Amino acid sequence: MAELRIQGLAKSYRDVRVLESIDLVIASGEFFTLLGPSGCGKTTLLRTIAGFQHQDRGEIAVNGVRIDGKPAHKRDIGMVFQDYAVFPHLSVAENVAFGLKARSLPKSEIEDRVAESLKMVRLDGYQSRLPAEMSGGQQQRIGLARAMAIRPTLLLMDEPLSNLDAKLRIELREDIRDIQRRLGITTIYVTHDQEEALAVSDRICVMHKGRAEQIGTPFEIYRHPVRRFAASFVGTMNFIPARLEGGRLLVGDQSLAFPGSAAGGDLELAIRPENVDLGAREGQGEGVSLRGQVRKVTFLGREAHYTLATEAGEIIAQVMDPSADFIAMEGRSVDILLPLGKIALFDRDGNLVKTGQAQ
Repeated sequence: MAELRIQGLAKSYRDVRVLESIDLVIASGEFFTLLGPSGCGKTTLLRTIAGFQHQDRGEIAVNGVRIDGKPAHKRDIGMVFQDYAVFPHLSVAENVAFGLKARSLPKSEIEDRVAESLKMVRLDGYQSRLPAEMSGGQQQRIGLARAMAIRPTLLLMDEPLSNLDAKLRIELREDIRDIQRRLGITTIYVTHDQEEALAVSDRICVMHKGRAEQIGTPFEIYRHPVRRFAASFVGTMNFIPARLEGGRLLVGDQSLAFPGSAAGGDLELAIRPENVDLGAREGQGEGVSLRGQVRKVTFLGREAHYTLATEAGEIIAQVMDPSADFIAMEGRSVDILLPLGKIALFDRDGNLVKTGQAQ
């Protein structure tokens, strides 16, 4: 079991700051995901933890002992890469045994660990096959088995599912999560896929321009974003110009009491598509009332997405289990309600304005 602690980590390439004062504490046995767009610094952070590159400043410690001065092969870390990184000339069993042989373990123990690891990733019976005879998903399972066979202190995974098709990604991410829970290995996982991060993580660190924008559980990140970037990157979010003056929220020509807010000035109102009420009527609840036209309806089976043109700008709404009448709304005008209890307000610096409203 291993607790990972990172303090003040910074890294630059020439004049480009890639990581800026990263502070993280990852609990023993936790599945912790670094989530963000390309270029945000998540892979650089993972590679620095692994020892493939060195930070400019800051510390990395496992169970209170610094490891940032150790070479990569002495950090007791298992790594699963995006491109499988299997040896094409070695059999499945030989691939999994590679790290064990490097540790000079007895032959009988190597054989036992290889068999155990392959069974765990559902590849028992494939020991003698070559990687070229395996699918992409199976090759990634080889990489996972090889990383786990050495029984590492930390398991690092760099976009391990990005080269797989949608169905395989879902299947393998569930297997990875199940295996991680069973073994209790502290795991740091890198992805740009929001749904993947929400599905597998105990906690998520949303990264942007080398900074940790927000750290929290999947529920906290999605339901209670504290930074505009986190709100916009994880899931879909509507943003509408707004203003606070004297405890009142101004949206277009509407003015509503907005208690619990001492802030003022120009802001952005944010609301998730699933919280937008379509066909709203008077007395339905307190909130921002708008009139809009349905420009597009996208039917996805269990739900439908609506693109709405309003005086406040374009709004996306989501309706679960829509009726046939709702599907045929394209081109129609509709009443819209943005419930006060479901909105968040962000200032010009992208910070959440604390309003006391539930989201």
